[in-house]
Amino acid sequence: MDSTNVIAVTNQKGGVGKTTTALNLGIGLARAGNKVLLVDADPQGSLTVSLGIKQPDELTVSIANVMQKTVDDEEMAADFGIIHHEEWIDLLPSNIELSAFEVGLFNTMSRELVLRNYLETIKKNYNYVLIDCMPSLGMMTINSLAAADSVLIPSQPNFLSAKGLGLLLKSIAKVKKQINPKLHVDGILFTMVDNRTNNAKTIIASLRQAGSGVKVFATEIPFSVKAAEATLEGKSIFAHDKGGKVAEAYEALTKEVMEVEQRQRSRLRAEDSVR
Repeated sequence: MDSTNVIAVTNQKGGVGKTTTALNLGIGLARAGNKVLLVDADPQGSLTVSLGIKQPDELTVSIANVMQKTVDDEEMAADFGIIHHEEWIDLLPSNIELSAFEVGLFNTMSRELVLRNYLETIKKNYNYVLIDCMPSLGMMTINSLAAADSVLIPSQPNFLSAKGLGLLLKSIAKVKKQINPKLHVDGILFTMVDNRTNNAKTIIASLRQAGSGVKVFATEIPFSVKAAEATLEGKSIFAHDKGGKVAEAYEALTKEVMEVEQRQRSRLRAEDSVR
């Protein structure tokens, strides 16, 4: 591939639609003709389960094994541990073994860069790599941010989620300053939006007008039981409810993300030509 965009989908707060967004944005990008790798970087394995692998702890190879081989400098085939999914994406799955691996990382040299070093060997095969981060700022999330070009932040339009955004942005800024200078925030995506409530409307409007320098995506993902149903079936929203409002929203988000990434690439090329 000419270039690869590595996007970390993250929020330190759980239950904000992070995994659902990583899954449906990834498959949306694949439907648009891109080669996509989804990386499950959460030991809960929610992304893995959401793609139909109901018993991730029974997998013989997962992200923990791949990262351990990277630490040990062992050779791997390019597709080692990667599952080819029927909805045109590849998946690097996760399971509970990642928890033990994460603890061991604290005694590892260049511990923040293990995932980056692995992705450097395979990302040439993809247009997009999306990392579904765990809902905390542990060592695996730092690895994900160190490996990423950009960050997409799903958030519910409620007080607690909005309050946590400031802390998350500070954490991202710290990783940018100390580990990954190229890291930038693509934007905040509002999920599970119920525009019948004044509270949601107020929070969304205030963040759009805040002028914090962080983009808020024009697309909003509406609340719908269809998204939960798709997860239970191990399918994307496109396969479960193709003509529904959530599928339409994720299709719009896909286009918006591709436009954001294209503008970013153009900006970087312009900066390189000036140097």
